Amino acid sequence: MDPVAFDVYSENGEHPPQRWRTGGQTLSSFTGSVAGKDLEAEREMEGSMEWKDRIDKWKTKQEKRGNKLNPDDSDDDDDKNDDEYMLLAEARQPLWRKVPIPSSQINPYRIVIVLRLVVLCFFLKFRITTPATDAVPLWLASVVCELWFALSWILDQLPKWAPVTRETYLDRLALRYDREGEACRLAPIDFFVSTVDPLKEPPLITANTVLSILAADYPVDRTSCYVSDDGASMLLFDTLSETAEFARRWVPFCKKFAVEPRAPEFYFSQKMDYLKDKVQPTFVKERRAMKREYEEFKVRVNALVAKAQKKPEEGWVMQDGTPWPGNNTRDHPGMIQVYLGTQGALDVEGHELPRLVYVSREKRPGYDHHKKAGAMNALVRVSAVLTNAPFILNLDCDHYVNNSKAVREAMCFLMDPQLGRKLCYVQFPQRFDGIDSHDRYANRNVVFFDINMKGLDGIQGPVYVGTGCVFNRQALYGYDPPRPEKRPKMTCDCWPSWCCCCCCFGGGKQRRGKKDKSKGGGADSGDEPRRGLLGFYRKRSGKKDKLGGKKGGGLGKKHPRAFELEEIEEGLEGYEELERSSLMSQKSFEKRFGQSPVFIASTLVEDGGLPQGAAADPASLIKEAIHVISCGYEEKTEWGKEIGWIYGSVTEDILTGFKMHCRGWKSVYCTPARAAFKGSAPINLSDRLHQVLRWALGSVEIFMSRHCPLWYAYGGRLKWLERFAYTNTIVYPFTSIPLLAYCTIPAVCLLTGKFIIPTLNNLASIWFIALFLSIIATGVLELRWSGVSIEDWWRNEQFWVIGGVSAHLFAVFQGLLKVLGGVDTNFTVTSKAAADETDAFGELYLFKWTTLLVPPTTLIIINMVGIVAGVSDAVNNGYGSWGPLFGKLFFSFWVIVHLYPFLKGLMGRQNRTPTIVVLWSILLASIFSLVWVRIDPFIPKAKGPILKPCGVEC
Repeated sequence: MDPVAFDVYSENGEHPPQRWRTGGQTLSSFTGSVAGKDLEAEREMEGSMEWKDRIDKWKTKQEKRGNKLNPDDSDDDDDKNDDEYMLLAEARQPLWRKVPIPSSQINPYRIVIVLRLVVLCFFLKFRITTPATDAVPLWLASVVCELWFALSWILDQLPKWAPVTRETYLDRLALRYDREGEACRLAPIDFFVSTVDPLKEPPLITANTVLSILAADYPVDRTSCYVSDDGASMLLFDTLSETAEFARRWVPFCKKFAVEPRAPEFYFSQKMDYLKDKVQPTFVKERRAMKREYEEFKVRVNALVAKAQKKPEEGWVMQDGTPWPGNNTRDHPGMIQVYLGTQGALDVEGHELPRLVYVSREKRPGYDHHKKAGAMNALVRVSAVLTNAPFILNLDCDHYVNNSKAVREAMCFLMDPQLGRKLCYVQFPQRFDGIDSHDRYANRNVVFFDINMKGLDGIQGPVYVGTGCVFNRQALYGYDPPRPEKRPKMTCDCWPSWCCCCCCFGGGKQRRGKKDKSKGGGADSGDEPRRGLLGFYRKRSGKKDKLGGKKGGGLGKKHPRAFELEEIEEGLEGYEELERSSLMSQKSFEKRFGQSPVFIASTLVEDGGLPQGAAADPASLIKEAIHVISCGYEEKTEWGKEIGWIYGSVTEDILTGFKMHCRGWKSVYCTPARAAFKGSAPINLSDRLHQVLRWALGSVEIFMSRHCPLWYAYGGRLKWLERFAYTNTIVYPFTSIPLLAYCTIPAVCLLTGKFIIPTLNNLASIWFIALFLSIIATGVLELRWSGVSIEDWWRNEQFWVIGGVSAHLFAVFQGLLKVLGGVDTNFTVTSKAAADETDAFGELYLFKWTTLLVPPTTLIIINMVGIVAGVSDAVNNGYGSWGPLFGKLFFSFWVIVHLYPFLKGLMGRQNRTPTIVVLWSILLASIFSLVWVRIDPFIPKAKGPILKPCGVEC
C-alpha cells in the first residue's frame, strides 16, 4: 500500500506549522521568511500541487488494482471517488482532542481558589497573633496543626488548577491503521497479569481476567497475554490450562455477537436486557449453550481449588507423573508454558487465538525478589524475548477488561504521530464492582480518579496507579523521550566565514543543525552510513547490517527503525561524555540490561518485533526466556534502579511513574464513556484499612529514600506543579499526626473548660465565616466541573479522617522503624466472623480484629465523654456558660460525624461492637483522662506559704 499523507496535529489538536508524510518525507517546509501575499500565494500553489499529487497517486493505485479510470465514468463512480476522498480526509483528522471545561465552570473555581488562599492567609495571621492566654499549649498545638493543613491543601489544590478531559476517535484510528481490506498496521501489545497466591486471589477471577484479554477487540496476531505466577502454584497452572481450552469457544462467541463485558462471570451475572441490539436469530440459543459451558468450566476450576486445599506430603505431581517444580514456593526453577498462539491452537471456528503464556520466575533462598516490581520486570524481559511488542498493558489479576476497545482507546494517543513519541504511558481510571451503593469506606475513590487525575493530566500527566496502564516499552528501558530539534539560525552568506566571529559561530550552528537532522533520520539523511549500538551499522539502503543477520533485514520483520547511538545514550544516566561520544561496548550493555544478547538486541527495536532470525527457533527463544527470569540475572545491572519497575517501596507504581516524568516523558489520562477496566475492592473495614496502610507505608518509604520529590531530579524535566503533586503523594501520611491532635483537642477543651480561640471580635468573626464559605464554595465548584456527586465527595472527606487517624498513623511509625531501625513490623488480620453467603454485601459487615481500630474508637469515646462533661458543666453553671460551649461542641461533633462510618463498621449487622475493641478503647481513654487530671497545666500552681482562712475567731 502506498503511504498516505496524514496531517499531524499538535497536543491540543491544532495544526502545527509543518506537515509530514508517514514515510518521513516532508510535504511542506518553510525556511526563511516570505512576506504578505507572496506567502499566501506560495501556500495556495503548494496546496494545489500537493492535492494534484495525491489524486495522481490515488489513480495509479486504482489502476494497479485493475480499476480502469475512464473520463466517461458514470455518476456512481464519481460518488465512489468522492467517498474515497472523504475517507482520506477523515483519516487525516486527529485521533483525539482535548474537551475544554466551560469557562463558566472553571473560571469561578479558580477565582474561589485565589480568594480562599487570601482568606486563609488572613485567618492564619489572626490565629498566630491572637493567642489564648489561658490555654497556651492547646492554642500552640492547634496553630501548628492548622499551618500543616494549609500546606497540605496548597500541595493538593495547585495541581488541579487546569484540569483536562480528552476524547478519542476510534473510527479515525481504524481508517488510518486498520482499514478493511488492507493489512492491519496497529501496533502489537503485550498484556501483563500478576498474581501471587491463588488461595487469596481466586483462580476463577484470574481466569475471567485472562478470558477478557483474549477476547478483546484487537487483532489476535498483535495480542499476547503473560500471566505471572509469583507463588509457583500448580493450581493456577492447571486453571490456565482449563482457561485456554474454554477460550476456544468463548472468544469466537464474544466477537461474533460483540458482547460486553467479555469476562464471562460478569457478563452472565449482569442484570440487563441481553437481547438489546442483538438482531441475529441464533444469539439466544448460542448464549444459553455458552452459559452452560461456562458453568461446567466453573465446576472444573472449583474442583481444582478444592483439591488444592490439602497439599500431599510428597508434594504435587503433574499429569505425566513428574513432581511439580514449584512444590517449594521459595526455592524453585523458572517455568514458562505457552498455551495458545502456537500452530494448531485455533478456536472452534478455525481462527487464530492470541498467545497465552504462563511465567513463574526462579526463586532461591538468599535473593531479594522485590515482590510485584520484580515479577513485572521478569515479564518485561520474557515478553521482549518472545514477542517484543512496543506497548505493554499491565493489570492486576482481579481487574478484567470491561471495554473490549480499551486498547484502541490507548492507541489513539500512543500511535498519534506527534504526541505518541513523548508518551511514557496512558493511564485509565480504576472502576470497581461489588461495592455497596453508599460506598461507606470510599472504595471507589472517585474524588482522586475524577478530580485529581484530571488536574494532573493538564500538567505533565497522571501518576501511575499500578494497574490499567498502557506503557511505552522504550520508556520502561530508561530512555529519554525524543527532544524536538531546534531550527538552525539563519546566517548571512554574503560575508566570508573568517570576517566575523558571529558568522563563524552561526555557520557552526547551522552545520550542527544539519548533522542533527541527519542523525534523526529525516528526509535529508541520505545514504551516509550511521552507527548504531553493538556494532550495528545501517545504511539508508540497508546494505550493511552486522546485527540483523541478513542484508537489509533490520532488526524486525517490517524493518523497524533502530535507535542511534546518540538517541540511546540520551536516556542513560551516569555515563561520562567520553563514553557518549564513542560506540558503547557489549560489556556496557550487559552492565545495564543483563547478559542476554537476544534481549539486548530487542531493546534496539523501537517499533517492536523480534530480531531477524530469532523467531525461526522457538525452542532457543524459550531457553533464553528461562535465562532472563533467573534469580541472579539482575545482579550488577540497572534493573529496578533505572530500568523497569523501580525497587525501594511497596508502592512501586508511584516510583516508576515518577522516574519517567523526571526524564521528561508525558502521560495521558484516558476516560472512555464505558469504563475500560473493572476490578474488586475490599469493602470490609479492616481490609480497607490495611490496604490504605500499605499505600501509606510505601509513601513513607519514598519520603525516606533518595527518590523523594522534595530533593530528587531538580536538574531534570519534571514540571513544578507535577513535583507538587508527587510531593503530596508522599507527605500525606504525616498529616495523621496533626490530624490526631486536632481531633483530640475538642475533647480536651470540653473536659477542661478551656478553648483554643479567645473571645471573637467582629473582624475575627468575618475571617472565620469567610474561610468556611470559601471551603464550601471550593467543594461545590469542584463537584460542578468534575461531575462527582456530593455523596462521593462527603464519603471521601469522612474516610480521609478515618484513614488519617488509623492507617496513616501506623504507616508513619512502621515506616520510620523500617527505614531507620530496620524493623519490619507486620500487622496481621485475623477473621473473627464469617460473611453471610446469602447477602451480596455480607463482607461489608464482617469484623476482623486489627490494632488499626483502636485510635479511631478512642477518639469517638473521649469526644462523647467530653460532650457529656461539657453539657453537664453548662447546666450546673447557668445560662452564661452556654455561649462558649457551642464552639467546643461544634468541633467535637465535627470529629464524631467524620468518624460515623467507622462507628457503623464497628457495630456490624447486629449493632454490636466487639468486646476487645471496647476494652482497649476505654482503657486508653481512662488512662488519658487520669493523666490529664493529674498534670493539668491550666490549674494555677500556688507559690509561697499556704494561707488558710481563720474564721470568726481570728
